[in-house]
Amino acid sequence: MANTNDKSPSFKMQKTYFVTQITLRILAIAVTMAAAWLMISNRETTVVYGIQADARYSYSPAFKFFAFANIIALAFSVLSVILIFVLGKMAVDPICFYYFFLHDLTIALLLLAGCAAGTSVAYVGKYGNNHIGWMAICDHFAKFCNRTQAAFILSYLGFAFYLILTLISAKKLQHLQD
Repeated sequence: MANTNDKSPSFKMQKTYFVTQITLRILAIAVTMAAAWLMISNRETTVVYGIQADARYSYSPAFKFFAFANIIALAFSVLSVILIFVLGKMAVDPICFYYFFLHDLTIALLLLAGCAAGTSVAYVGKYGNNHIGWMAICDHFAKFCNRTQAAFILSYLGFAFYLILTLISAKKLQHLQD
């Protein structure tokens, strides 16, 4: 009787790899969708010094870039989950792992760029800049600023998930070359 555990460690490692990939990608989908939705639906109207003022994500190019970076990451995350499911059921060419590595790295960098751009504008909105006369607005637009902050936290989590995916893909490539 042949030992059925001969292929078990390899099968378990492969299964763990695919489960980890799918889990992290689904988490990335959830946080990028929530971040994009929070930012796009974020608006507040208030009276500042007797004048009605609006705060919307679309008034800032950095906030628009942030929102669309999350939408792009969301779309490519959905596509990558579908590919992982398809590739998980067949023998995979090692070049596919390289493409996943490039995909994950590109999405991680896109999310990081969106977060960095938006965070810089949010910082000025929260604290102002006395040296050039920009006043803080978050004391007047608390709801807008809180939702923006929540969107950034979620998007940074998405970046962290994609950074982990990038490291996993790189490790898988290294393992295949050994």
